[in-house]
Amino acid sequence: MAHVELMFERIHGRPPVWRASAPGRVNLIGEHTDYNDGFVLPMALEQRTVIVAGPSADKNVTIRSLTNGESASFKLSANLHPIDPPWVNYVVGVVAGFQRLKIRVPGFDAVIGSEVPLGGGVSSSAALEVSTATLLEAMTGNQLDPVKKALLCQKAEHEFAGVPCGIMDQFISVMARKDHLLLLDCRSQKMKWAPMADKQVTVMIINTNVRHKLADGEYAKRRSECEAAARALKVQSLRDATQSQLQGAQKRMDPLLYRRARHVITENDRTLEAAAAMERGDWKRVGTLMFASHASLRDDYEVSCNELDLVVDTARSIGSKGGVYGCRMTGGGFGGCAVALVKTNAARQIGNQISETYEIKTQNQAAIFSSRPGGGATAL
Repeated sequence: MAHVELMFERIHGRPPVWRASAPGRVNLIGEHTDYNDGFVLPMALEQRTVIVAGPSADKNVTIRSLTNGESASFKLSANLHPIDPPWVNYVVGVVAGFQRLKIRVPGFDAVIGSEVPLGGGVSSSAALEVSTATLLEAMTGNQLDPVKKALLCQKAEHEFAGVPCGIMDQFISVMARKDHLLLLDCRSQKMKWAPMADKQVTVMIINTNVRHKLADGEYAKRRSECEAAARALKVQSLRDATQSQLQGAQKRMDPLLYRRARHVITENDRTLEAAAAMERGDWKRVGTLMFASHASLRDDYEVSCNELDLVVDTARSIGSKGGVYGCRMTGGGFGGCAVALVKTNAARQIGNQISETYEIKTQNQAAIFSSRPGGGATAL
């Protein structure tokens, strides 16, 4: 936070008036289920996006990102629309959402800094949206209902960034509780907190630092395939289908749609079971379900890649004797991050082993960090 404030003062010659931050997230299990009305089990990272701001002299908004060094500005008007550079649309979309609620947003100058890795599948976009919404709450004196705030941020991503995301990322960034994961029913929006108070267990995030071009457009394609699979199964969404129902329909279904549906249906089951295992402190079972999730994402949903598979295979080879309970890709796929559940006292050794193997086999370096479940968005 301090360096973001210092940069604001250096640029604008005055200290900021408003300050807000929001976390990125990692999804322990429940991947590509959110837009199928299913279940997810994310946690907030301790790594956060910070935005500080002060009033501008006009009706313009100016933003500088310390992450990429870029600046952008836009004029506040009744008909905001997407602009360049693309990253600023996460801010523009949230401002537009406040205006729709008839909340007057004044002109402001802002500086953004983030510890959340960009493009790694740990929701840097939601962290930016939610920190912006939290800043606007402080700026305008209008406190939004937490669910409405998360949905406003989701709508901003749909309309201004063109990403048809589910609700998981914004919900956990807004509402996260320290030392808890969130079991979220993406249909009813019912939330159940899963405690993770055991300090002997740590979540490790391994950023492969690759993002394959295949990722462009594949998210929307998978969503369309799931909708087609639901129609073939005659259900509202894949959340409503069972494994036995899918087996009965296999002969009349397109093989690709069958595999997509099998991932979603089994992933929902795994997520519910993982949350129950966490309550028992059965970390070995949670880890087994994480490995199974990765296999399903790799084979049935086809969103993994060689680099992610290498990380997961390396973690599997270390095994529970070496301190690894489980590991899987997380996020949209085709690169980005893997998440591992590890013994805290072995985390450094595990990270070093994965890092060394990854660099030898890919000639690239992975970025590895650990996190306990962090808290949600806050104005400071």
